[in-house]
Amino acid sequence: MHPPGADTVLVRHGDVNTKSNTVKRYMEGLLVENLEALLTDRSIPGEVERRWNRPLIHTSEDAIEDATDTVTDVFGVVSASPALTVSTEKARIIEALEETARACYNGGTFAVDARRADKTLPYDSEDIAREGGTAIWEAVADDFEPEVDLDDPDLTFGVEVREDLTFIYLETVPGPGGLPLGSQEPVIALVSGGIDSPVAAYEMMRRGSPVVPAYVDLGDYGGIDHEARAMETVRILSTYAPNFDMHVYRIPGGETVDLLVNEMEQGRMLSLRRFFYRAAETLADRVNANGIVTGEAAGQKSSQTVRNLGVTSRATRLPIHRPLLTWDKADIVAKAREIGTFSDSTIDAGCNRVTPGRVETNARLEPLLAAEPDDLLERAATAAADATLVAP
Repeated sequence: MHPPGADTVLVRHGDVNTKSNTVKRYMEGLLVENLEALLTDRSIPGEVERRWNRPLIHTSEDAIEDATDTVTDVFGVVSASPALTVSTEKARIIEALEETARACYNGGTFAVDARRADKTLPYDSEDIAREGGTAIWEAVADDFEPEVDLDDPDLTFGVEVREDLTFIYLETVPGPGGLPLGSQEPVIALVSGGIDSPVAAYEMMRRGSPVVPAYVDLGDYGGIDHEARAMETVRILSTYAPNFDMHVYRIPGGETVDLLVNEMEQGRMLSLRRFFYRAAETLADRVNANGIVTGEAAGQKSSQTVRNLGVTSRATRLPIHRPLLTWDKADIVAKAREIGTFSDSTIDAGCNRVTPGRVETNARLEPLLAAEPDDLLERAATAAADATLVAP
């Protein structure tokens, strides 16, 4: 819902405000670039104005809702409000509140949440809240009995008075929060096309890290459907970052998977994880990435017990980022639905045939090294060197 004549999206960021002025200025610049890129990619008309603490999207009333929806997909945005801009003259603010009430307030409780940034103005936020509330009441009193509720109103009239403009809005739409994409170093995202890995990649993007997607081709144990679902989840992730390269590195792993299936029973899945990690490390050196992100969660699978994670992690010198480490599966599924990757992640691709009949939950490194092929990590490095780029 927006006031009649709404022409601006008021954008708010959060963690950016905790930075020094120099870093904050840099991150706000990235945020503006990312806002512009997403608006352009989705063909939403809007001009981004960079302001200290509050980037603005100037658009038309016809496009205001689409612009708000787009803005709240941008990493680093905490929330956004479709707003009407008026002058800082108190009489004009009160008049705009009356007009908004007549158009949008049709029952229930209400409140006025007023804030004033410019302390030199001849009124304060309490004046706006009190006089604005009276004006709203009188504007609708002939149609129904209005009621004020300052604690939990059905409708809140937001008023934000800045140095030269006032913004009037009726809703605050949450965004992903985090940091602007590009404010942190890139990481390799191991994507399998399952439910977890795209969500983990999204969470790293939300904290500012561009991801370099890497898919390990499992050969006969994966197949066309396995690869297709991985590519589709990356394609969906790319819609949140149209100004970043999201081509996928396809790493050949079929021969190694076949070798592990034929030669290993206990610990097979752990050795396969070690293969993934070393391949990702080699690829990271190639593309100047600074870590690896996976969708692993403590205890979710046999290969993801705390002990097993410790054993498999030693295959790489790079940090392995596991943003879902403490998440429950239900929360991961909910996030996958929210960002749009869930449907494709649930396609049955048959890759569970790699899993042995007896799983290892309490591995130790030395016995695992003795059981796995001596050249496993060399195979991984070679596979990563042979990786090819594929468009998602």
